[in-house]
Amino acid sequence: MRTNWTRDEVAAIYNSPVLDLIYQAATIHRQHHDPQEVQVCTLLSVKTGGCPEDCAYCPQAARYHTAVQTHRLLEVDEVLEAASRAKATGSSRFCMGAAWREVRDNRDFDKVLDMVRGVNALGLEVCCTLGMLTESQAEKLKSAGLYAYNHNLDTSEDFYNDIITTRTYGDRLDTLGHVREAGISVCSGGIIGMGESHHDRIGMLLTLATLPQHPESVPVNALVPVEGTPLEDQERVSVWEMVRMIATARMLMPAAMVRLSAGRVRMTVEEQALCFLAGANSIFAGDKLLTTPNPDTDADLQLFQTLNIRPRKAYQGV
Repeated sequence: MRTNWTRDEVAAIYNSPVLDLIYQAATIHRQHHDPQEVQVCTLLSVKTGGCPEDCAYCPQAARYHTAVQTHRLLEVDEVLEAASRAKATGSSRFCMGAAWREVRDNRDFDKVLDMVRGVNALGLEVCCTLGMLTESQAEKLKSAGLYAYNHNLDTSEDFYNDIITTRTYGDRLDTLGHVREAGISVCSGGIIGMGESHHDRIGMLLTLATLPQHPESVPVNALVPVEGTPLEDQERVSVWEMVRMIATARMLMPAAMVRLSAGRVRMTVEEQALCFLAGANSIFAGDKLLTTPNPDTDADLQLFQTLNIRPRKAYQGV
């Protein structure tokens, strides 16, 4: 697995004729993965709203006037019930998200550790996205049974300050380093459609693909504009833009799970099929991704039947 890609090499892949790019990515995908298998993940907001960050895309930022209501951290039993339902509908990974800037060593973090232990006991891959982590906090999560930690780069370093000013790009990379050092699987990707250029999309992929070790999971999100956020008027990205990102990620990071994430609710079956063909092999299930809409369980069941694909089982070397 190469980690010494150059910008010119990444740009050449990204800018390939799209049908050729899909073909090349599909070929690499089949060398490393079963093309009939897609990992189904469930994402639950365990603490919603009231975040002090200023991420321009996020309806959970306290400073923006959106329809999102602030809720306390869920109880452990509530989370375990949701995880059990997710497992029963085919999910093999359960991710818990809290609208925190960073993890703090307090009773709420102790409760999250109990959630991790409980979900792990159900036989699911346990993932969390809780903001910035210290080394010791990452080690505590690992000891509790955490399998993966999500911390997206969101965009390129060049465009980053146009989207977020309350933490630095270096802060994000530091957290990824702490996660890796603790022996936790890394989940990191980004969002397209925020006004960034193709240069920025290439830059984000380059950063991910030249980390000392590739992320085991790379979410590719299409912005879902939310009224009240600075990006509420952004236009929807086309399926071809998503395909180009997914296919490039697949070619740069062949062994990673490339996740078709936010924005899928706006896609037709045919558009989602193109993304799977280009190398996506993971989705989020459930009617919400934290606070944004997502296809419901019945729609995804029909999708899997139509495309003759099956859910991936847990713990198979992500």
